[in-house]
Amino acid sequence: MSNPVTVIAATQPQNITPTQLEELENLFDRALNASNNGDFANAENLWTQILEQYPDNPAILSNRGNIRLSQNKIEEAISDYQKAIEIFPNAPDPYLNRGIAYERLNKWSEAIADYNQVIELDPEDPVAYNNRGNAEGGLGEWEKATEDYKKASELAPEYAFARANYSLALYQIGQTQEAVKTIKSLVRKYPNFADMRAALTACLWQQGKKGEAESNWVAAVGLDPRYQDLDWVANIRRWPPKLVNNLEKFINLK
Repeated sequence: MSNPVTVIAATQPQNITPTQLEELENLFDRALNASNNGDFANAENLWTQILEQYPDNPAILSNRGNIRLSQNKIEEAISDYQKAIEIFPNAPDPYLNRGIAYERLNKWSEAIADYNQVIELDPEDPVAYNNRGNAEGGLGEWEKATEDYKKASELAPEYAFARANYSLALYQIGQTQEAVKTIKSLVRKYPNFADMRAALTACLWQQGKKGEAESNWVAAVGLDPRYQDLDWVANIRRWPPKLVNNLEKFINLK
C-alpha cells in the first residue's frame, strides 16, 4: 500500500555571508524545482552540491534521501536519512521516509520501528499510522493494520487512501459487510478512485454479482490498467491476500 515521499524545506545555515546566502538560495530553489518537476537525477546533483557546502544540515540530507528514494536508490536514501537522524533526532520526517525505504526492502519490523518513532514525536500524524498499517500488513498482522488504518482515517477524514486501506484490511479479517460498505462509500465519493473500483470488482464477483463486477472493472482498468497485473496488485499496491485471490478468480474466469 504505497506511500508518498515528501520534500522538506532546509533550515538556513548559520555564519553565512549575504553573497553566500544568495548563492545558496539560488541553488536551493533550483534543487527544489527539479525535485518537484520530477527531474530527480538533476535534483540529486543539486542537493549534493549544497551538502558539499553544508554537510551537517539534516533537512538537506533528508531532501536528498527523498530524491534518491524516488530513483529507487534505497540504500543510499537510508544512509542520508540515518545521517539526518543522527544530527537532529527529534525531526519526524527522516524517520517517516526511512520507514518507507525499509518497506521497499520488505524490512517490515524496521519500518514499524521508524513509524513508532514518528508517532512518539507526533501522535497526530495520520501518515505514520497508515504506513505502520502497511508494514503490519507486510507481516500478515492484519488486525493491527486495521486498527492503524482506522486511526489514520479518524485523524484525517479526507485521507482517502487510509480509508481505502482500512476497507481492504476489514475484508481480510472477515468483516466483509463493513468492508464492502466502506468501499462502496468511497466509490460514490470518489468515482475515479481506480483502487476502490477494482476492489469492488473483487468483492462483487465473490458475491456472484457478475454484472456489477464487470462494470466496475471496466471503469477500474480504464482509470488505471495496472490492476490487470496481479503481481503489481499483490506486491506493489500490496492488497491483502483474500482480495488478491478474489481478483485473480475474476480475471481468470470472467
